[in-house]
Amino acid sequence: MSFEVSADAYGRFMGRYSEPLARRFADLAEGPRVLDVGCGGGALTAELVARAGAAAVSAVDPSEAFVAAARERLPGVDIRLAPAERLPFPDDTFDTALAQLVVHFMADPVAGLREMARVTRPGGVVAACVWDHAGGTGPLSAFWRAALELDPAAPDESGLAGAREGHLAELFTAAGLRHIESTTLTVRVAVGDFETWWEPFTLGVGPAGDYVRTLGPERVAALRDRCAQLLPEPIEVAASAWTVAARV
Repeated sequence: MSFEVSADAYGRFMGRYSEPLARRFADLAEGPRVLDVGCGGGALTAELVARAGAAAVSAVDPSEAFVAAARERLPGVDIRLAPAERLPFPDDTFDTALAQLVVHFMADPVAGLREMARVTRPGGVVAACVWDHAGGTGPLSAFWRAALELDPAAPDESGLAGAREGHLAELFTAAGLRHIESTTLTVRVAVGDFETWWEPFTLGVGPAGDYVRTLGPERVAALRDRCAQLLPEPIEVAASAWTVAARV
């Protein structure tokens, strides 16, 4: 799957859902020092900066394009190129470490969560959220429903780490975290017309974008038409994310 795309492409694909989610997920942050793990173009980072100031927030991402975009968007924030599994910070640096829509794309989710715990002080908060790709209430559910109807072998995202109910909490437990609390965050997004909804799927972002790029013109047209049948205008998407927080 590809996330070595422009921050603009990712923003058009997922930003309309991730930005309102960030406003709710950021409520889990505590204390004066916060880390955003897998910051992407900076949706959650920007929300944290608006609440606590640039000096209080650090962020990492493994994509050079996203790091560059986040640094341009948020001058004064310590934003570094690094994967979740190898965070470039000493032990006990932060009061909170957050990972929004990242755990399911970590190379090793348990190692990534352990690293988040390592850099968080005792008593601090580690939290993550992942779209409900397995239960049918994620932001891409209509797309994957249409894809699977036309191609039962379509590689939907239901098997990704943390995407099914309860699995994110299991990963937290495997990482040695305790005092785990689970909830679901849901955002409602008014997308409007079908073309506005469909166009980002053609940009090659993530598993959905990768899948569209494997299809020939006729199969893309069939997928597009089936999605349109499933989504009468005006389109409003209710997107839910499994959310887990724990104390170090």
